[in-house]
Amino acid sequence: MFYRILFSIACVATLAIEANAQNINPERLQQYLKQFPDADTDKDGTLSMSEAQAYLGKMRGKKAPKAEPTSSATFAPTFADVHYGPHERNVLDFWQAKSDKPTPVVVFIHGGGFVAGDKSKAGGISKIQPFLDAGVSFAAINYRYRTTAPIQDVLHDCARAIQFLRNKSVEWNIDKTRFASYGGSAGAGTSLWLAFHDDMADANSADPVLRESTRLVCAGAGSTQFSYDILQWPAMLGEDNAKKYGDSQEAPGYYGLKTDEELKGPIGQKLRADCDMLGLISNDDPPVFLTVTRDAGPIMNRGDYLHHPKHAQAIYDQCKKLGVGVTADIPGLDIKPPADGPTKERDFLLKYLVPTSIKN
Repeated sequence: MFYRILFSIACVATLAIEANAQNINPERLQQYLKQFPDADTDKDGTLSMSEAQAYLGKMRGKKAPKAEPTSSATFAPTFADVHYGPHERNVLDFWQAKSDKPTPVVVFIHGGGFVAGDKSKAGGISKIQPFLDAGVSFAAINYRYRTTAPIQDVLHDCARAIQFLRNKSVEWNIDKTRFASYGGSAGAGTSLWLAFHDDMADANSADPVLRESTRLVCAGAGSTQFSYDILQWPAMLGEDNAKKYGDSQEAPGYYGLKTDEELKGPIGQKLRADCDMLGLISNDDPPVFLTVTRDAGPIMNRGDYLHHPKHAQAIYDQCKKLGVGVTADIPGLDIKPPADGPTKERDFLLKYLVPTSIKN
């Protein structure tokens, strides 16, 4: 125990030196992540420089920066922890924009690899208030983790949240025709899945929520994945990378199946196709905004594997090919938003949620 404590102290000391010098390379950050897994606060499997510095401050006993309010009393949602489905994580927060007309809604879907994270990741007043000021109501949702449900059910949780909000249109002063979603990583991929999937409304359902539309007018995706048909990943990102960084998620259990035969057979094919954002794109889909800050170099760790710009590039290229509106900010690939349009995700979402002809 004594030697392990000394080792940890040495690691922290080294981290302090490198963090202060701003020279921690990605490989070193991954080494520190193995030693200090709690430092990965957003649970995306990779340690950023800002996370390393924040963790260092915590280890040194520094007072953490005061967090801005999220769901606290100082910036409380209009409706908090509202259940949109039967599971304990089927809950959402809703901030209602002040308007004498039904308002558009933007839905934040958190990241975390479908195994971590929650709706508080939407941020505080600085993230939410600009939407409210523009007359757009704001929702942030939780969903089941894939540790308790297969990926297709997790995605359908998010679709149900959209339908639930539409079902609240009269009570919450919502315009059913103007919905958008955005998020990072898992939240990004889910937002694209919602944008590209055919409408999942079931007019004959006994559940009034499921009779509502799931369609969006636009979506934002930061550090997205290109598909949740994980059998496509090795071809896109390299067989060797898949073996090194794909780990246990690439298994039949990802879809609630038991064998490779099921995964590759008719049942698995159908499930995988329904989770394939890239394959779902069609020319009647809404516009999307893609952002990736990660370098486009070789894949060196699991974070690169999950968030490499190649993911977003595949979506970008397919949207261009099929005539779907797409704006992207991917510096690593020298892809930039056009100068005559929105250059930031929030401005992009507002462009389609609040057209200039509509006054709230």
